[in-house]
Amino acid sequence: MKQFKMPTRITGLPQRCKAPLRGVRPHISLRYALWSFISGTVGIMAIAEITTLVGHPLLIGSFGASAVLLFGANDSPLAQPRNLVGGHLVSSAVAVLVVALLGSSPLTMAVGVGMAIFMMNLTHTTHPPGGATALIGIQGSVGPEYILMPVLLGATILLLTALFTNNVVYHRSYPRHWL
Repeated sequence: MKQFKMPTRITGLPQRCKAPLRGVRPHISLRYALWSFISGTVGIMAIAEITTLVGHPLLIGSFGASAVLLFGANDSPLAQPRNLVGGHLVSSAVAVLVVALLGSSPLTMAVGVGMAIFMMNLTHTTHPPGGATALIGIQGSVGPEYILMPVLLGATILLLTALFTNNVVYHRSYPRHWL
């Protein structure tokens, strides 16, 4: 009987996980941090206020994570407009499709998040909060309206806020690119 041998990819895993205890961190000025606070607050409040105007809930948890990227790491490739809007739209479409075909369960939530990551990668729209957009949608058993409201409208409000707050001060500029 042949003895099972663990593949080297698995046995070498601990070695590949080694990294320095501390990494290099770029300096973040108090001014940048304060403006991130103000901008993030304005962005989420804008969605909340427009929710009142349209009479439809627009604020989903993944927008909080988008705010971190847009206002706290606005130079990140993952925070650029294509990624922000595209990542949320792709992920919400995945959520709608998964709910329509498979329903809502822990398994479909997991598959939906994986599929959202896959589709964002294929479309070059990776935006980490998109995974939460898919999860929230499947968890809530959403229909097609989820794509437009709250997702597209909320992402657009955040984008408009980011365009204003990241360009109104001299120490920031946004976006780095549109597509």
